Amino acid sequence: MDQLLAFALEGIGEITEGTDLGEVIREVSAGTLRDGDILVVSSKIFSKAEGRLVRSEDREEAITRETVRVVATRTHPGGVTRIVENRNGIIAAAAGVDTSNTAAGTVLLLPLDPDASARRLCRSLRASTGLRLGVIMADTLGRPWRQGQTDAAIGAAGVQVLEDLRGTRDRSGHLLKASVPAVGDEIAAAADLIKGKAEGVPVAVVRGLSRFVVDDADLDTTPGAASLVRPAAEDMFRQGSEEAYAAGYAAGLAARPAGD
Repeated sequence: MDQLLAFALEGIGEITEGTDLGEVIREVSAGTLRDGDILVVSSKIFSKAEGRLVRSEDREEAITRETVRVVATRTHPGGVTRIVENRNGIIAAAAGVDTSNTAAGTVLLLPLDPDASARRLCRSLRASTGLRLGVIMADTLGRPWRQGQTDAAIGAAGVQVLEDLRGTRDRSGHLLKASVPAVGDEIAAAADLIKGKAEGVPVAVVRGLSRFVVDDADLDTTPGAASLVRPAAEDMFRQGSEEAYAAGYAAGLAARPAGD
């Protein structure tokens, strides 16, 4: 059975707009990487390198600009929490707008195209190392029905993010009809245990899953993390509970015959 190893890449300093992430990772990982390794990289340093740090005295305004659909809104003693969908289909609190580890009066937005960003880094690292590597861009997300948060894949390149086991059989011979492990999210979550949230370690390496890392010829055709987003037509929980109730109540009133 394969052994799984995860370790942090130490020595990555502050990332600023225009920083070549491939060069930085190459320098701190010299002689460390092996064929089939998967690098899990925090979305924050992609955003900083791509100049997604913007001035915004009003964080709520930035959230509104990044939002394409409101899923749920809740008022609480500390303010308002908005669960929204951004332009990439990612559903997250505050549209992924981040104020941690940023200068006062600024907010950090998610990359415009996380899969494209991951592909650029993956190509750069493969070209410079000669190794078959995978890249996952990770960001922290909450989960419906579950407490706490975990890292998930919001961008990916060179790695299969879904393992479709449907049509195969388990050890007892039962036909698997619905098993599609979200490998990309599982790898991102495993790496988060190594990177941590406050240690300033934005890159981890996950080793032992080379079976999910694709060859160069398949780099452009292998679906990225966008394939992890459930299509709207298949989403049974597209709204928050209060929002769904309000919409259903309004639809019921509209459907009542006149005079009732």
